[in-house]
Amino acid sequence: MAVSALGLLTAGANLLTACDKTKPVTDAPTSATDARPSIERNATTTPTPMPSDIPRALAVGSNALAFDLWGQLAKGGRSNAAFSPASISIAFAMTYGGAKGETAEQIEKVLHFEGEPAALGASWGALGRELSDPSRPIKLRIANRLYGEKTYAFVPEFLERTKTSFGAPLELVDFKTAPEPARQTINAWVEQQTEKRIKGLLPPQSLEPLTRMVLVNAIYFLGDWAKPFEPSRTSDEPFHTSASATKRVPTMKQTDYFGVGRTAGVNVLELPYKGNTASLLLVVPENVDGLAAVEATLSSSTLETWKRAATPQNVSVWLPRFEVNPAESLPLSKHLTALGMPIAFDRDKADFTGIGNPKDEREKLHIAEAFHKAFVKVDEKGTEAAAATAVVTAEGAGMPAKPIELKIDRPFLFFVLDKPTGLVLFMGRVTEP
Repeated sequence: MAVSALGLLTAGANLLTACDKTKPVTDAPTSATDARPSIERNATTTPTPMPSDIPRALAVGSNALAFDLWGQLAKGGRSNAAFSPASISIAFAMTYGGAKGETAEQIEKVLHFEGEPAALGASWGALGRELSDPSRPIKLRIANRLYGEKTYAFVPEFLERTKTSFGAPLELVDFKTAPEPARQTINAWVEQQTEKRIKGLLPPQSLEPLTRMVLVNAIYFLGDWAKPFEPSRTSDEPFHTSASATKRVPTMKQTDYFGVGRTAGVNVLELPYKGNTASLLLVVPENVDGLAAVEATLSSSTLETWKRAATPQNVSVWLPRFEVNPAESLPLSKHLTALGMPIAFDRDKADFTGIGNPKDEREKLHIAEAFHKAFVKVDEKGTEAAAATAVVTAEGAGMPAKPIELKIDRPFLFFVLDKPTGLVLFMGRVTEP
C-alpha cells in the first residue's frame, strides 16, 4: 500500500508522506500564503517577553537531546562532525504540534519536550525571536517554513499555529507530479537563509510523489570574537590526529584573559564572542587518543562541570583554524528510532492527524525522513555556523609574567553556547583541522 509522507529538515527538514498515489484528493487545498521569508518576518516581529525560566527550560530539554543524539552519532565515527540540537528541536517542535496519541508521546519523550504542543510551540517561537533579535551583537538567524502539496487539505489550525508561533508560512508546491523541482525550491530557500553555507540539504530522490509536507528550519550564526586573533601570528604548527600521526595545520595564537581550566582528564577553554552573549567552549582531552572516552561521558551535567571549570586566567592560546562542512546531509530517522521514537516514522502507526486528517486512510501522514546538515567555521575573526550554540572575561591590572599555555593540538570537542539560556546552538568534534 502506498503511504503519504511528512518531511522534516533542520537545516534541517522533516518529510511527511501520504498513502495512495493514484487516488485524487478531493478536499479543497489550503491556499498558499504570499509571505516573505520567515527570517524577515522574525526580524520585524516584536517578541512577547517570556518568564525567565521558560527559555532555560527549553535549553535544558534541547541540550539533553543533544547528548542523547550525540551518543548515537558518535558510535564508530572519528571524522569531523557537527550538528545543531537547537535546529532539530525547533523543527520537531513544529511537527509535534500536529502529532497525536502515542506518536506525540514518543516525540515528547525523545525530544525532552514539556507542556502542551501549542504552548511549547509558542515558547520555542518566542525564544527563536529573542535569539535572532537584530540588536544582539552576534548575528543569529532562525528561519522556518512549510512546503505543502498543493492538492492536500491540511488542518487550518495547524497552519495558523506554525505561522503565528514559528513565523513559518506555507508555500504550496507540486510534490505529486514534480517532486524534483520542489526539492530544488526547498534547497534554494535553505541556501539563501544560511548565506549559501548549507547546500543540497535534501538529497536527490529524497522527495517522491507521495510527499505531502516538508517542515524546514534553518539556523545561521555569525559571531566575531570579543578578542580577535591577529592573523599575522597564525602559523603552521603540529596537530596530533592520533598518538602515532601528526600533521601541520594553520594555528591561531594569542595571550589574554580567557576562561580556562582542567577537570576530569580534559582541558577546557571558553572564548567569548563580541557582546558576551555567546561563547565557544573547547574541550581538549589530556590524552591524544582520549576523545572517544570523553564523548562517552557527555551529558548535561558534564557540560556544566566543564563550564564551571573555565575560570578567567591569563593564558597563551594555540587554536587551529577549522571548518566542518559535510558533503552529505545526515538522516536522523535511524538515530531517533533507536532513542525510542519509531512510531512517527511508521507508515501504519503514525498519527499526525493534527496536520492532515483526510477521510481516506491511505492519505494519512507519517515522517518519511528527517534530514540535518550543519556547517561550522572558526578563524581569526570569529565563528560562522549554519544548520539547515558563558564566560566572564576579567581584565587584570597587569599580566602575570608567565601565562598558562594551552595548545589545542589534538582532537577536541566544541560547543557554541547562548550565554543567557545555556542553549547549545551548535556542537561537534574536530579530529583533523
